[in-house]
Amino acid sequence: MFKKFVIGAAAVAVGGAAIAADISGAGATFPAPIYARWAEIYSQQAGQRLNYQAIGSGGGIKQIKAKTVDFGASDKPLKPAELQAAGLYQFPTVVGGVVPVVNFNGLRAGRLRLTGQVLGDIFLGKIRRWNDPAITKLNPELKIPGAAITVVHRSDGSGTSFLFTSYLAMKNAEWAKKVGASDAVEWPTGLGGKGNDGVTAFVKQTAGSIGYVEYAYAKQNKLPYVSVQNKAGKFVAADAANFAAAAAGARWASAPGNYLLLLDQPGAQAWPITGATFILLQRNQANAANGAAVLKFFDWAYKNGDAEAAKLDFVPLPAAVKAAIRRQWATNVTSGGKPVYVSR
Repeated sequence: MFKKFVIGAAAVAVGGAAIAADISGAGATFPAPIYARWAEIYSQQAGQRLNYQAIGSGGGIKQIKAKTVDFGASDKPLKPAELQAAGLYQFPTVVGGVVPVVNFNGLRAGRLRLTGQVLGDIFLGKIRRWNDPAITKLNPELKIPGAAITVVHRSDGSGTSFLFTSYLAMKNAEWAKKVGASDAVEWPTGLGGKGNDGVTAFVKQTAGSIGYVEYAYAKQNKLPYVSVQNKAGKFVAADAANFAAAAAGARWASAPGNYLLLLDQPGAQAWPITGATFILLQRNQANAANGAAVLKFFDWAYKNGDAEAAKLDFVPLPAAVKAAIRRQWATNVTSGGKPVYVSR
């Protein structure tokens, strides 16, 4: 269920100069809600359209490597060596949370408690019924039915899957050994849905199911999410405040290539499956005008988009981090050896 959105008015001429062509991007479904909102507002102010295909992080990485889009988007950051080999540069835009969601009749959000170990066993297919002792022990106050568990996972290359499977590998040794952490894994069991919206749809229509999605999809679709035990041993709810708590100690300044994971961070309120989402650009721009248009859009979003991000339960980056990243653009995205865009 891939999504494509084109937002904005047609290109027009202002003062005799034509506004740049549409910005084309593809990738993560995780940030699609905020990119759509930013693009809607930006188009009204600047007349610039954003053509973004929410096809999953794996697709976004492939398309930017193939130079078929102006930018790629991924919740799976690329390591410095891979960036260098592909001639790419990456920077974060916002922080959000991946949340396990369930389809239980009458269950309110946050009531069901699970640990990373138990989540791993469920997605391994070892725990097959909701009234398994490993689950009921964590939830003595709940009357949990003996219904069969249906696992729902992503079928496409997904940064959301990368974050979720990386977390499971950190907390469940058998998952780490048998499945591992990646944007695409060999799932031991379950149904596969395309994109966050595909997983959401399967969970909504399948009684007794469990899946994982970016928080905005759970909230907008009123899917009950699970409270997960964090590194401090606390069972915490999924919300923007707890995503922010997980990101509070992020050291972007010492992260080569802006590669940084925010999983299982310390702090009593930290949501354990938190992550940033990233933009990928060619370092050497064949079309300087398009490269400049991409950076101008995200510069605008950094300066003007925090309120809209917060409304969708994304966490904006700290002002100092955004300022440092804007300075990076001048030396990391160039054409003919010259910066394509310099933030003012």
